[in-house]
Amino acid sequence: MAIDSEAGRCVSADVAAGIPPAAALFHSLSDQARLRIVARLARGEARVVDLVGELGLAQSTVSKHLACLRDCRLVDYRAEGRQSFYFLTRPELMDLLASAEQLLTATGHAAVLRPAHDRNSGDRTPARRTQA
Repeated sequence: MAIDSEAGRCVSADVAAGIPPAAALFHSLSDQARLRIVARLARGEARVVDLVGELGLAQSTVSKHLACLRDCRLVDYRAEGRQSFYFLTRPELMDLLASAEQLLTATGHAAVLRPAHDRNSGDRTPARRTQA
């Protein structure tokens, strides 16, 4: 599920030279911009313009990484008029990031992968989207 630089989108595990699903999942999370997008979406849904403003990334960069995360089925969107609101599809992703934080701390490489409210409250479930 690496980004295909030619097409600017993610490719499936099958196309990516037979990368096993687990390796493809971790590869999809190996980019700092994608981790930042995931952390932001853990706080609730957002539009591309919101992510651009909050993360300081180019619109094309945000769109490309959202496409990758959608291809991995970690993120999806809902349309409201002409706007698209992106959200995390898998609450288990926050458990994975919590475990990664613990592992990195234990190995002397502490890192923050989840939003502060998620770490402080002990609640690993990301904000759920509401039905319109």
